[in-house]
Amino acid sequence: MSGRNENEGGPSTLLIVLMAVATGCIVANLYYLQPLLHQVAKSFGVGSAAASSLVTFTQVGYALGLALVVPLGDLIARRRLVVAIFAISAISMALGALVASFAIFAVLTLFIGLFSVGGQVMIPFAADLAPEARRGRVVARLMTGLLMGILLSRTVSGLLAQLAGWRSVYVMGAVLMALFSLVLTRALPKEAPRPHVPYPALIAGTFKMLVELRTLRQRAWLGAMAFAGFSVLWTTLAFKLSSAPFHYSQATIGLFGLLGAAGVLAANAAGRLADASRQNLSTDITAIMLTASFLILWLGGSTLFGIMLGVIILDIAVQGLQITNQSIIYALAPEARSRINSAYMVCYFLGGAAGSLAGGLTYSTGGWGATCILGAGIGIAALIPNLWWSRTQHRSPVAP
Repeated sequence: MSGRNENEGGPSTLLIVLMAVATGCIVANLYYLQPLLHQVAKSFGVGSAAASSLVTFTQVGYALGLALVVPLGDLIARRRLVVAIFAISAISMALGALVASFAIFAVLTLFIGLFSVGGQVMIPFAADLAPEARRGRVVARLMTGLLMGILLSRTVSGLLAQLAGWRSVYVMGAVLMALFSLVLTRALPKEAPRPHVPYPALIAGTFKMLVELRTLRQRAWLGAMAFAGFSVLWTTLAFKLSSAPFHYSQATIGLFGLLGAAGVLAANAAGRLADASRQNLSTDITAIMLTASFLILWLGGSTLFGIMLGVIILDIAVQGLQITNQSIIYALAPEARSRINSAYMVCYFLGGAAGSLAGGLTYSTGGWGATCILGAGIGIAALIPNLWWSRTQHRSPVAP
């Protein structure tokens, strides 16, 4: 496979498509488990709270990978790093399909999350390969692959588990990771040498950004709250849909992941508001929607329409707020976007991990109603601080 487009001096279309598909497949490893939780709980003989903790382990692992693995792209040739990440992911997924101990499986989910960051290495790699005139389109294609991986992962997982059991999902993931490891070894081009930066300095620089940039801290909080709310829902939804009055099958539960398509559409609307310098309006709207989605899920939780409407509104809110946040933080220090992205995404996934843990515990002790109240509270925790920050920004120049 030709790594570069001879006419434009950048990566070929075929290479970009391959990188986009690979990015989507590896990020899907984070989400396969969510519609399977009640089946996994039965398989290991554990309760809903223990099963929900697996999502937390996965997200904590991903946050650690963002902080500790992604910066290695400035020390190790990214082709070698990407191939190694996919190979380790293949091993982790294969072991997840085989183990009989819940404790060992929990540890494996941490490693699966840790080495699902291949896309976060691949996206800047593609941006570096692309000429300036094509860079935006190249990055957009990889981001589309990432979003499609998130969108389709739950549906594929639910359908496959319905046909062959939940362990077959991990077998499929292992095979995909192994194949991509082999293909990417041949397909990814070599890179020009980059300035060497000591690994400790990279890690320290990432978190130094949070200290130095107030706007980054604010947006990291909003992102963490958005993903916390998202995780509260998707950690508990499988238990809700598999019980009365729905009693849905594994495959049907997986189909609810397709409702996330609305979130992809919302990203474009949020991007237009951001381009028009209306980020505060976009943030207010999405935070209100985040809160309202859980009120709808609570009041309409006994009907299919209520559940679907709540899921759609939540996905729109989370994706819209994410795009708004990224449009703001990437403008703070263009020369340090990788470190800014790493710092933001660590906070984002730590929020998701906290939401998964809190959601699982709340559902097991208080049921669906208590879980929805928790989610609405998370939405308020995003809305009220943003209203305050917007007010203070109008009074004084915006600080970094």
